[in-house]
Amino acid sequence: MNRADWTARITGAVSQFWYDQGVAVLDEFTLKTNRRVDLICLDDQQNITVIEIKSSDEDFLADRKWQEYLDWADRFFFAIPEHFTLSLLPDDDRCGIIITDGFSCHIQKHPVQAPLHASRRQHLLRRLAHVAMDRHFRLKSGLTSG
Repeated sequence: MNRADWTARITGAVSQFWYDQGVAVLDEFTLKTNRRVDLICLDDQQNITVIEIKSSDEDFLADRKWQEYLDWADRFFFAIPEHFTLSLLPDDDRCGIIITDGFSCHIQKHPVQAPLHASRRQHLLRRLAHVAMDRHFRLKSGLTSG
């Protein structure tokens, strides 16, 4: 399976994993910094989780922007396939690990929760609502670009 296929499979499995727990999930979300997170999740207590999808060892080694996401989440996870080399991931208490075979997922490591500042949380909540509503309208209307 190629990198794009693994990325899609991991994204789908991880999204379903959180959704099944009653957590709202949005993919490809752009932060105020213009960085795009792979998945952002919002639970019923307004906790925000960012998930960085890494489809392979090479994918992780080529991309070092993940550290910029830590300030935009209460929790941060890497989601990786089961064939990923775990020792490549940072030994950082703020980074959780989700392992998937592309169908089911399990949390290998829970991150330490680092609560967002209230003003940043409010910014993210407003932005999440706007983006989700825009996507819903576009999907319902059959629009593809904007």
